[in-house]
Amino acid sequence: MTEKTMVPESAEAASELSLAVLNAIQNPVILVDENGHVAFANWEAESFFGASANHLARHDISAFIPFGSPLLTLIDQVRERRAPVNEYRVDLSSPRLGADKLVDLYVAPVLSQPGSVVIVFQERSMADKIDRQLTHRAAARSVTGLASMLAHEIKNPLSGIRGAAQLLESSVTDEDRALTRLICDETDRIVSLVDRMEVFSDERPVDRVPLNIHSVLDHVKAIAKAGFARGIKITENYDPSLPPVYANRDQLVQVFLNLVKNAAEAIGDRPEGEIMLTTAYRPGIRLSVAGTREKISLPLEFCVHDNGPGVPSDLLPHLFDPFITTKTNGSGLGLALVAKIIGGHGGIVECDSQHSRTTFRVLMPASKGRAADDVIPMTKGTNA
Repeated sequence: MTEKTMVPESAEAASELSLAVLNAIQNPVILVDENGHVAFANWEAESFFGASANHLARHDISAFIPFGSPLLTLIDQVRERRAPVNEYRVDLSSPRLGADKLVDLYVAPVLSQPGSVVIVFQERSMADKIDRQLTHRAAARSVTGLASMLAHEIKNPLSGIRGAAQLLESSVTDEDRALTRLICDETDRIVSLVDRMEVFSDERPVDRVPLNIHSVLDHVKAIAKAGFARGIKITENYDPSLPPVYANRDQLVQVFLNLVKNAAEAIGDRPEGEIMLTTAYRPGIRLSVAGTREKISLPLEFCVHDNGPGVPSDLLPHLFDPFITTKTNGSGLGLALVAKIIGGHGGIVECDSQHSRTTFRVLMPASKGRAADDVIPMTKGTNA
């Protein structure tokens, strides 16, 4: 039996199929004709330029990009050479397109239409998210190996040291007894650090179910208000129509406890300190789920915002690396663990920070199964 291939029955059907394929691409794609006009734009391109395809078609491409942009030179180069060109990290920032519009470009000639070129844009924010995600996973793997080594090579000797100190405690003077207690306390502190690192070496499959993220965040908020965030205003801005997230509840609680605790510690004793929890549905990028060949989108956005002093700019790119911390007595493992857990769920965690405004953003896949059993009604903008 031969494999059946889908062949359009008419030119009209073929045109509709081509249009459907181009609109399904999650990168902006445009066709610029020989006169410089935008002859075609897919849906992503309409969103990127903030204009409909009909509006784009009435103007020259130069009307929508910054004056003197390298893109215009690339178009001329492709027309002359009749060969595709790639260009990376091209700045298209402008009042029309917005700030920080850094893109990778692929420009190729359309051989059947002399003078016409196809341009594919890939926003660097999307590519950088993928790069950061891979970096976080690599860092987590490094800590996994270190944690396994520490568990076997350090905890056993520490146990002997602590036992010896306890034996000495019963036969020394009161002045020396303080030293034996110091030995015990310090060995306990090292064991506690190793125990925290051992979490990274746990590679067992995670049990996941469809969850209502709002019930998770409410649980985290209750813990925070009863303890480390007592006296800090915590507000919410939830999307009540959000679909369930496919995740492990205990691990998500751990993730958001870490993030809310970091926010509370950043705020400190500020009288106007505030933490805001937000949820939203955004068009997500596509990434591979850890341990599978499946590719998923990450449309669920969960954020923890605070109005603390912000993260130092030189620390921001390395914030999720192990042993990176701004705290005097911090171990630098909290955010590395957050990155490991979210990465294990096939998601992304990132941080945007400036003075008096820091946002930790978690992007995760939606559940493909039935709705979560613990769905509770939510309203936007409820305060505590």
